[in-house]
Amino acid sequence: MIVAVTYDNGQVFQHFGHSEQFKIYHVEEGQVQKSGIYSTNGQGHGALADFLQGHGVEVLICGGIGQGAQNALSQMGIELCPGVSGNADDAVAAWASGSLVYHPDTMCTHHEGGHSCGEHGHSCGGHSCGNH
Repeated sequence: MIVAVTYDNGQVFQHFGHSEQFKIYHVEEGQVQKSGIYSTNGQGHGALADFLQGHGVEVLICGGIGQGAQNALSQMGIELCPGVSGNADDAVAAWASGSLVYHPDTMCTHHEGGHSCGEHGHSCGGHSCGNH
């Protein structure tokens, strides 16, 4: 799996649409095999989903994200884990072990509490998050 994190100085960056960098991880059998930091070259909201798709990203871990970006990622089949903060490497390790907790209120406002992310094919209550 290829997992991207909105990235700033080792931390999960908190505004997807203003992300200047992503750290992209290649995860196999629950372990990070390699990773790298990629500049978005100043691309804005609309181009970032294409940027991620172009890098083969299957999962995005991020802080805050708007509805338009959620929809674009959903249409591209990119699993979204929003509302995450802290160290980017730790977030990916938690995702790889199936224990990453994200906050769906940044995405699915009709849910309360956190959901465990990393279960491939995750959905919120039988519907795909971001498609309401």
